[in-house]
Amino acid sequence: MIRALRQRAGRRQLMVPEAEARDVLAELQRLRARVPLLSGALAASTDGLVLAHDTPGVEAEGVAALTAAALGVSVRMTDATGRGGFRELLVRGDDGYIATYAAGSSAVLTLLAEDRINVGRLHLEGRRAGARIGELVAAGLRRTERPSTAAPPRPGTAPDRTLPQRPT
Repeated sequence: MIRALRQRAGRRQLMVPEAEARDVLAELQRLRARVPLLSGALAASTDGLVLAHDTPGVEAEGVAALTAAALGVSVRMTDATGRGGFRELLVRGDDGYIATYAAGSSAVLTLLAEDRINVGRLHLEGRRAGARIGELVAAGLRRTERPSTAAPPRPGTAPDRTLPQRPT
């Protein structure tokens, strides 16, 4: 399944190729291994579509949609107050934190953390992981935006529908 940046019904959707999605998931898993008090990590498009997640016990699609809504308010707030572009958002609840970091210009990283976490460490690791995920997403978009090197079909002929054979 290959994903790309596409227009669908007038709505822009970010999707990355499967290889980059696997790399993003691996980054989320490494992040959770480095920061033991993280209870979940999710990468999503700015539209609220899940790119990859490691969120046991949490509905990733719902969190991604809520992240997009919070991102929209945060972007408007930074614009209205002259604070520049969105970088991060931290929400503290009775039982922990939700931190969202910019991951390039097309994606965000949302982290779920227990209340005992060192918030400075959360920010340090979240910012680093957000930068790496942003690079992965950008690389995937560049890969999908490259024009095809195959010659277009001649007029009046059917396109070749054969799939490439895997080496044995």
